[in-house]
Amino acid sequence: MTAHTQSALGGLLASLLNIAAALFLGGVLILAVGENPFRAYAAVLEGAFGTVDGIGYTLHYATNFIFSGLGFALAAHVRQFNIGGEGQAYFAGLIVAVLCIWLPWMPWWALLPLAVAGAALFGAAWAAVPAYLVVRRNCHLVITTIMFNFIASLLMIYLIVSVLRPAGSMAPAGPGLEPGQRLPQIIDMINSFGFRFQPAPLNVMIFVALAVSYAVYRALWRTKWGYELRAAGANDRAARVAGVPIGRMTAQAICLSGALVGLMAVNEIMGAQHRLTLDFALGYGFIGIAVALIGANTPLGIVAAAVLFGALYQGGASLVFLFPSVSREVVVVLQGLVIFFAGGLATMLRPYADALTGALLSRSTAKTEGA
Repeated sequence: MTAHTQSALGGLLASLLNIAAALFLGGVLILAVGENPFRAYAAVLEGAFGTVDGIGYTLHYATNFIFSGLGFALAAHVRQFNIGGEGQAYFAGLIVAVLCIWLPWMPWWALLPLAVAGAALFGAAWAAVPAYLVVRRNCHLVITTIMFNFIASLLMIYLIVSVLRPAGSMAPAGPGLEPGQRLPQIIDMINSFGFRFQPAPLNVMIFVALAVSYAVYRALWRTKWGYELRAAGANDRAARVAGVPIGRMTAQAICLSGALVGLMAVNEIMGAQHRLTLDFALGYGFIGIAVALIGANTPLGIVAAAVLFGALYQGGASLVFLFPSVSREVVVVLQGLVIFFAGGLATMLRPYADALTGALLSRSTAKTEGA
């Protein structure tokens, strides 16, 4: 058992302990409002995974969280914290909507590669200015990306209301997509075999998200570029002495981070909303930070954490519906507790997790040698 594997197992166990602590305190909160926490959590699981359409909604949310989590993780590997995921997704959403408006005759299967490439390009472009300010002007990425979120939000409002909104429409949204431009939904494909499941927005972008996760894994851990990028984040002085261009690697990581986050615009606009709407990315960018932290900035961990938060999103809606005394604010607090423990207190339980992992591995090794 290598030290890297032991560290990875310790990180996984620490994440599980943080989630357990958050759920425990959430259970105390649910108990305080007069409900049984075991029944409440059973309702969350039932709402998230108990029906086919519930699973569809859970995985749809998880798709967005995979993109935003991967984006944050890529920048985090060079010790940069991209807080501008929502702004980058907004800017990417503009090109997705414009492509759909310009090419109404193009079917989804031909439009999808263009939308994915455009969303990635525009997401990277919106992150390029903060990347320049970080590398050349030594600005803090957190500050610049937060401010760019506000700029993107105001730009979105202007373009939707004054440019893209159809004449005579009062809704703050762009024109609807043609039926042939909408991404196929997985449940509709299943229903074509004679089933009668309730619809859900899960679509083919889930496969794109999994493919991108694998590509990020290969890029970071199986290429020279990935090794240099991780070296730049682990010890920039040593990496610079070894000839790694720190500034260039940092800029590339930030821009690619924006590209990954921008992909969730395709999932929302072509797969769920079927039009450009205000705040279509609201919340997804910041939840992606927690997803990346819980997943230890690794693609596999991010996919698992994205499903967890997708379940909290979908199961929380069922919890509010079935338990009137549990308000939506309680569900938000529960999500906040998971973020708080997995993010703000991510390292608090790590020493205990490492010690427990080391003890278990030592016992396993001793039994193997004794046999």
